[in-house]
Parts: sequence; C-alpha cells; structure tokens
Amino acid sequence: MTLSPDWPDAGERSARRRRPILRWLLLLLGSAGLFAVGVALGDALDDNEDPERSPTQTLVRTLGPLPLSAPPTVTVTVTAARP
Repeated sequence: MTLSPDWPDAGERSARRRRPILRWLLLLLGSAGLFAVGVALGDALDDNEDPERSPTQTLVRTLGPLPLSAPPTVTVTVTAARP
C-alpha cells in the first residue's frame, strides 16, 4: 500500500491563485463605485437651483483706501561755522 502525499492537484492550485485576483478586482470595483457615489453626492450638494432658499448669503465689497492726512511739518535750522 502506497500513500500519496496530500498535495492539492493542479485545479485546486490555480483556483487558489485566482482568488486573490478576484479579491483585488472586487476591491477595485468597490472603490470605484464608492468614489462615483462621492462625486455624485458632491455635485448634488453643490447644485442649488433656488438661491433664495440658500442658508448663506455672500456679499462682496471693495474697500477703498482711507484718506491720508498731511504729516506734521517740522522746521529745521542748520547753522555752520566758517573755518
């Protein structure tokens, strides 16, 4: 009586190799689907057709420069001695 080793045959080995590929493919498809849902949600939140119902209001104003007053005048007298 000869006992054969309990090794998987070629069909089982190739199935084991395909499982990680299938796992990565499902992970990639799930990530792409989640990304698409996020983009769609962002677009839906960004679209506001009625600005009157918007909870915020943006006002834009341009501020001009303030008028400048003249600096105080100072009188300086310079005297030089002749050599």
